[in-house]
Amino acid sequence: MDLDISSKSLSVFAALDSDVRLKIIRLLSKKKMNVTDISNELNLSNAITTKHLNKLEEANIIKTERIGKQRVSGLRIDTINVSFPQQLYSKFDNWKLELPIGQYTKFNVATTCGLAGQKGFIGKVDNPSYFMDPGRYQAGMLWFAKGFVEYEIPNHLSTNKELEMIEISAELSSEFPFSNNQWPSDITVTLDGHEIGTWTSPGDFSDIRGRYTPAWVYNDMNQYGMLKSFRISKHGSFIDGQHSSNTLISDIDQSKPSWPLRFEVKDNAKHKGGCTIFGNKFGNHDQAIKGIFYYS
Repeated sequence: MDLDISSKSLSVFAALDSDVRLKIIRLLSKKKMNVTDISNELNLSNAITTKHLNKLEEANIIKTERIGKQRVSGLRIDTINVSFPQQLYSKFDNWKLELPIGQYTKFNVATTCGLAGQKGFIGKVDNPSYFMDPGRYQAGMLWFAKGFVEYEIPNHLSTNKELEMIEISAELSSEFPFSNNQWPSDITVTLDGHEIGTWTSPGDFSDIRGRYTPAWVYNDMNQYGMLKSFRISKHGSFIDGQHSSNTLISDIDQSKPSWPLRFEVKDNAKHKGGCTIFGNKFGNHDQAIKGIFYYS
């Protein structure tokens, strides 16, 4: 489950704000249980236990099924990722941009692959030739099992200015037909030919529907990803604040009019689980590929 710091996430935070409900989650992490078994473990009445279970179910943390006359509960998720607002660096001037995910300039992808927009699939799925279809500019989600897509980021830096830091964010996940919540994939991000780092996506998520995912998308298809932040600075490169490579901001050629940005699942990756990129009106974050470029 992917959360942000907004009122839409309050039900989940409220559900976790209880020692009893945390104990229930720990119990259900081992096996599915009915109301009576949980009540006996916690020394609570069935009525009180049911109220706690309802709170967890409303937050999509657990799911309940009826087996005969028994109500049996189990965990719906195994991970909660919370994205905090990005820090602003006011001591530097900056420019910002947002690239539509269909505005790639180069690609080499293998099936399973495809593109989707607000009204349906763009072209035929599992046919890489449609990645060059003009309709790709309307894509809100794209996916591929291996290979890469590459974008060109314009360089608006004046000749008398110095680039200090770059931050790029995108909502990403693995790719599995149709989805698999536990399907790791090593997704490598490079800028101007220099690796920012490799992030291992834990899965291709469909445990709950994405906040912005259109209604036409099947429940068992890719629903959302995780919003990842990639930073290049004078100290190295970082993914979500964790050091990921030795690429420095000085390695980026400031004389170029644009820089290639690549998202790739390499042939030699340990986990070759594909890549899904979510854009506007898809997933849990209503954004495409965002960049902030700090300069002095």
